[in-house]
Amino acid sequence: MLHETGPGAVRVLPSDMAVLELQEPRKDLACTVDPIKPKLGFDLRFHSGYNITIALKELAGAENQLTMVFRVIPERAKTHPSYFVQTIKVPRISEDATGDAYLEGYFDLGEGKYHVDWLMRDRADRLCSSYWDTEAELSPRDKPLPMTLRAGAVAETEQDPFRQEPPVKRARGESLLNVKVLINFAPQNENAAAFSDEDTAALVAILRTIAREPRFGTFSVVAFNLREQRIFYRQDGAGQIDFPALGEAIRTLRPGTINLKLLAQKNSETEFLANLIQKEAGGNDHPDALIFAGPKTLVDDSVPADSLKEVGDVAYPVFYMNCNLDPQNAPWRDAIGRAVRFFKGSEYTISRPRDLWTAITEIVSKTVTFKDGKQASGAASR
Repeated sequence: MLHETGPGAVRVLPSDMAVLELQEPRKDLACTVDPIKPKLGFDLRFHSGYNITIALKELAGAENQLTMVFRVIPERAKTHPSYFVQTIKVPRISEDATGDAYLEGYFDLGEGKYHVDWLMRDRADRLCSSYWDTEAELSPRDKPLPMTLRAGAVAETEQDPFRQEPPVKRARGESLLNVKVLINFAPQNENAAAFSDEDTAALVAILRTIAREPRFGTFSVVAFNLREQRIFYRQDGAGQIDFPALGEAIRTLRPGTINLKLLAQKNSETEFLANLIQKEAGGNDHPDALIFAGPKTLVDDSVPADSLKEVGDVAYPVFYMNCNLDPQNAPWRDAIGRAVRFFKGSEYTISRPRDLWTAITEIVSKTVTFKDGKQASGAASR
């Protein structure tokens, strides 16, 4: 899907433009269009779009192609619409086919009101068209959020969640912080056979929020999967998180599958977690903060206190950004949460975008306060 950022970026046929301008629904190609209400994502932009239902008998016959052309017009900038085009190849369909085909398209919005003019045509120039108004509105509690799309802006929905971003402008005149992140990349449903878009978006958003913090200067990332009991990606002491490399590593995961040897070992997941914490929290890298992140870790037992005691006194604050998209289904503290509590750390439940923003704000504040107090104590003892 493409969108227009200037004249000519998307070529719109005169006949298509005439249909968009006419504002009269067409059903030559019978279809139903259901607009998707804008929803604020963890990436701090609104996600909107449409769902299409079309009977297979409408597409019966030789191979076809459906072309969707639409424009999104901000109320505050009606002379600057954004144009999109989407094409879908349709295979040969039997004349006696029954049932429906379901199609979808997406675009991103900043806060504001918008009008959408939409059409779909096939190779025979049969048309289906629809028109609707939509509004992306922040709740009063979400107003302070630092949105990544300005009000009235329209953008293509990012297709690659692991794209690399430009380097962040770090805070000047301050001592930058060194953070270590232990992230359990796993679906919210531990038995799921694949990551959902929502699973991936939430976990990547946590990492990107950490990576974008101007007072963080050095990052170590240890990505693991508790179900498979393995560390599948590591990055040590870097000035920027390598998201493309992480994305490649994640493709090696096999959600929903369990190694039979591991299944036969009692409490193997708890032992893996205990060993992970001992190695990563008790290492010699001395971060300014240790951050656990991921969904609920539903293991049989807590990490034994004796295992945690072997780590010794940690000379930095410990945090847990618990990604729990449906907290009512799992309201209890999990194994990582109990381990973080043992180290007198702080846990944050991340269910909505503002939870993530609140968590990172408090994590930075507590880390800076801890480091300043540690430095003041060291200076006083000399």
